[in-house]
Amino acid sequence: MNTKKIKFISAGLASGLFLSTFVAQAQPKSTYPQFSGIYPHLAYYNNEGECGTGAVVPWADRLWVITYGPHLPFGSSDKLYEITPGLQRTIRPESTGGTPANRMIHKESNQLFIGPYAIDAQRNVRTIPYTEAPGRYTGLARGLTDPHNKILIATMEEGFYEMDVKSLKTKLLYQDGNVKEKKGEDTSNNHNGLLLPGAHGKGVYSGQGVMVYSNNGESGPQALKQFDIESGVLAEWNGKDWKVVRRNQFVEVTGPGGIYGNKNPETDPIWTTGWDHKSVLLGVRDGGKWSFFRLPKASHSYDGAHGWNTEWPRIRDIGTDMQPDYLMTMHGLFWRFPQTFTSKNTAGIRPRSAYLKVIGDYTRWQNGLVFGCDDSAQKEFLNKRNTKGNIEGPGQSNSNLWFTSFNTPDQLGPNTAQGAVWLAEKIEANAVSEPFLFAGWDKRMAWAHNAGNESVNFSFETDTDGKGNWKPLRSVEVPAGQSVAVTFTAAENGEWIRVKSNRATTATVNFNYSDASRFTTKADKMFNGLAGINASNYSGGLMYGLGENRRAMGLLAGQFSNGTFTENGYYELDSAMHLVKKEDAETAQFIHDKFAIPKEVISVDGASVLIIDDSGRRWRLPKGNEAFTNKTNSTSLRICREVATERDLLNAHGTFYELPAENADGFAKIRPVASHSLSVHDYASYRGLLVMTGLDNQTAANEHIIASNDGKAKVWAGTIDDLWKLGKPVGQGGPWKNSQVKAGTPSDPYLIGFYDKKSLRISHNAKQPVTFAIQAEPIGHGPWMNYKQVTVKPGETFTFTFPDDFQARWIRFAADKDCEATAWLTYQ
Repeated sequence: MNTKKIKFISAGLASGLFLSTFVAQAQPKSTYPQFSGIYPHLAYYNNEGECGTGAVVPWADRLWVITYGPHLPFGSSDKLYEITPGLQRTIRPESTGGTPANRMIHKESNQLFIGPYAIDAQRNVRTIPYTEAPGRYTGLARGLTDPHNKILIATMEEGFYEMDVKSLKTKLLYQDGNVKEKKGEDTSNNHNGLLLPGAHGKGVYSGQGVMVYSNNGESGPQALKQFDIESGVLAEWNGKDWKVVRRNQFVEVTGPGGIYGNKNPETDPIWTTGWDHKSVLLGVRDGGKWSFFRLPKASHSYDGAHGWNTEWPRIRDIGTDMQPDYLMTMHGLFWRFPQTFTSKNTAGIRPRSAYLKVIGDYTRWQNGLVFGCDDSAQKEFLNKRNTKGNIEGPGQSNSNLWFTSFNTPDQLGPNTAQGAVWLAEKIEANAVSEPFLFAGWDKRMAWAHNAGNESVNFSFETDTDGKGNWKPLRSVEVPAGQSVAVTFTAAENGEWIRVKSNRATTATVNFNYSDASRFTTKADKMFNGLAGINASNYSGGLMYGLGENRRAMGLLAGQFSNGTFTENGYYELDSAMHLVKKEDAETAQFIHDKFAIPKEVISVDGASVLIIDDSGRRWRLPKGNEAFTNKTNSTSLRICREVATERDLLNAHGTFYELPAENADGFAKIRPVASHSLSVHDYASYRGLLVMTGLDNQTAANEHIIASNDGKAKVWAGTIDDLWKLGKPVGQGGPWKNSQVKAGTPSDPYLIGFYDKKSLRISHNAKQPVTFAIQAEPIGHGPWMNYKQVTVKPGETFTFTFPDDFQARWIRFAADKDCEATAWLTYQ
């Protein structure tokens, strides 16, 4: 990092010169510039390795926001922010920072508790000293015995306090694990001490005579690398004793009372969300018992046994007192969640749309929604990989709020998703799986694999109305060592589906659901002005979010001419989105050296894009416009960069992909977002925005483009979720193109997931028929399953159009004879 002190450039506030119309109907009345619902002047910075949004809560005619650093149980440089309806922001002087994500409105005392702060109706702020109650505050719950006067504080390292809401005096219930470490106590068996298994506390809520607490991680070196080990816990405390409910990764714990606590705590349900390596978990406690259900995952970037990749998923009411409307965030999907959800009334959960932002909290405010995000972490934590080269993280952590309309959660990415009830695991005869969500998708299929030594009959049953009345749907016979793909018709409906086997075996049953309703075939006009891949002359630039409290984006700008990039100056983008040339040779050189685009981190051959990941695994991706081939191995296109905390954006041969960290299984779980034919030179996160370079030299009338006064530097600014409007994923290629194939040796895996219109051609040069096995991997870390076998005669070409409801993540091929073969897939 550049350690020399550089002159701080103050960031003034401009008029609405660059106002975007993308979400204008949801924006507060303000003159500050905004891009796709993000106001750059509201970005918050700290001096820590991460700057996430812990909570956003409307209270006393203001929006209150807290930020957090990564592991700071005794305070930090983070702040409490007070934001007016006109988006003027005040940093409260009472700020003590830390790693807080807790919030509760306590009705009886008429106070908002947020982070270590208590705020009354007149906006007076009192602070709970970390010296008296240390820890990373993760949640608040109403007291078990005196909820009118006491609340419970839970920390991420299992510190628990009872606090008087009037005096703010705290009573220690269980000591925080960080304090134990500070005292030199042995916590080697578990980072949190010996209270509960798991690590990295997340949610807490009270009702039915207990306090429920969750954590979503595991300590130790294995958890930093392996995503599918035992991890996390859901536990409850009756005021005296602890009980482990379930050993999985859990996050949110709440109920229909939400931020206020349940109105009828003895009878209202308690909800929890979580996951394992198979699928999302949903639990409900009512009648003193827990019931669990499973949902599919749209994104696997939240996985990781350490639990670091999630932030704080929520279930929160974004409606009104007259019309509640519960929004759930979990594994990259917005969900509609029914207020009436109990173990006996489970109908109504529906997927809404997929998103790319990392969200810590959200709320209804004024005339729209506000999402508090985690955008740019200076540390980047474990998210290092060869594909990024030696690129640095931003010089200073920063994040922002995202203002949207109420219907934005229905308008982003397709809700194509996948999840398993059994994954290569031993099951007993007639053992019934947990219920898996079946409603909400038009195109649904299941993959059933029998790894046992005898043929097995899998029976599917559905709960048609969410009342627990299970009825037979269909059954399939799966021979020993084989698999069957099951496609469900529109007439086969129900809220939930479950499966059982007629004999003991080792089984995988995975559900893949498809959605093409949100695909866009043409790029939105907001992308006008970005240079096409065939452009020979256009502007570019390398970017770096500056450190040392400069709070600007550094841009080493230049011009591409017939493939050669010539630097023409150093510029800075400030909080008002003014792009100004600066004389700063040292910073310019730093960007030149540390943010140079690495060469040959991926390769392109005649068949496809080939990636060899950090574990040596081989993956193949489709190709776009052939003009990308010549530019891929040059330094004219950024291939991979982190633009949301702990996950990357990959730009490979004309497609942007969401790429999970390696500790969340990396390329195995890659997800295509949008395809394009653009010469994107660089892209980065800045003040919550996605900023890109690579623009036409001609001035474009586009509110997303910022140009310098001298006209020699340009950037495009929006949000990462604008990419859904760039164009649906398309491409062509395969694992083989006139390739020498060995009998019985499978091809490299080739991506087939998340595309809609898919077709296949297979040919060979042998002088006798060749039988090809077409195999699918629907999960990313599951068994390969046989889909079809086809025999192709000499000189013939086998052609096949995949059904609309076919969905898997990877596909591969194997031939029964040595030959030269082509397996070519086209995604339109």
